Amino acid sequence: MNLSIVIPLLNEEASLEELFSRIDNVCRSNSLSYEIWFVDDGSTDLSWSIIENLKVQNPQIHGIKFSKNYGKSQALHAAFERTNGDVIITMDADLQDFPEEIPELYSMVVQDNYDIVSGWKKKRFDNVMTKNVPSKLFNAAARKVSGVELHDFNCGLKAYKKQVVKTIDVYGDMHRYIPVLAANAGFRRITEKEVQHQARPYGTSKFGTERFIRGFLDLVTLWFVSRFGGRPMHFFGAVGTLMFIVGFLSALWLGISKLIDVARGIYGHLITNNPWFFIALTMMIMGTLLFIAGFLGEMIIRTNREHKNYNIDEVI
Repeated sequence: MNLSIVIPLLNEEASLEELFSRIDNVCRSNSLSYEIWFVDDGSTDLSWSIIENLKVQNPQIHGIKFSKNYGKSQALHAAFERTNGDVIITMDADLQDFPEEIPELYSMVVQDNYDIVSGWKKKRFDNVMTKNVPSKLFNAAARKVSGVELHDFNCGLKAYKKQVVKTIDVYGDMHRYIPVLAANAGFRRITEKEVQHQARPYGTSKFGTERFIRGFLDLVTLWFVSRFGGRPMHFFGAVGTLMFIVGFLSALWLGISKLIDVARGIYGHLITNNPWFFIALTMMIMGTLLFIAGFLGEMIIRTNREHKNYNIDEVI
């Protein structure tokens, strides 16, 4: 199979039939064998009924129905586990992405041998203050921290080699950082393609400006996990050991100073009256705790078993 197209959605009943029709026309006209995985992320409208109706006439359509809204990352994870195409393309269901971009994205992965081709909505039709400006700031920070040179991490239109989606683990709100996760896993042939963008024709956006706050926090998490996620003792153990040594040396210095005073016949100076005593004690305690945290992190990594943090009601 040439293509697996993954489409997460939440309350997009008005756009689904048109979206499928355009995808079908594009794939047929370019002789691409394909499957579509619609992932209903807890919709409360008729989205799932429409997917079921489309499935009756079109066996290449598949659907996953979540019991409630779990988020885009979980939706992608559930679909990625089931895809069979050589190239996986993700896109949003709101018709702001153009299915007509699919053939070129597919060609860039297959013929140009890219691991990931990420869409770049260079010209956007969103609110300038609530989406465009925050998006530019967010993407600039993401490029700086991650080292992955993409202009639009949030673009839902992306193409992947099959090996990429089968290797990485998309969790939490990390869907916007899939290229970074892939780069950390060794997939370095990552590029971007300028894609068309249009205003949403139906419904309302499911994402507010708070996603940029969560995005920055996720970026910090990703930076830490990518460097120390597999070896937490290297971070916590090193910092803990350093703090303990500094605290121990400070306490030793205080003890030696007290012995020198006693040898000189100077009495009455209590060590506990010196603020350095409490600083040294605190550093030794914190160093010990950090070292234990690193040790526990290592134990958790070695005993942890992956588990899904979402519940599927139905798969068709």
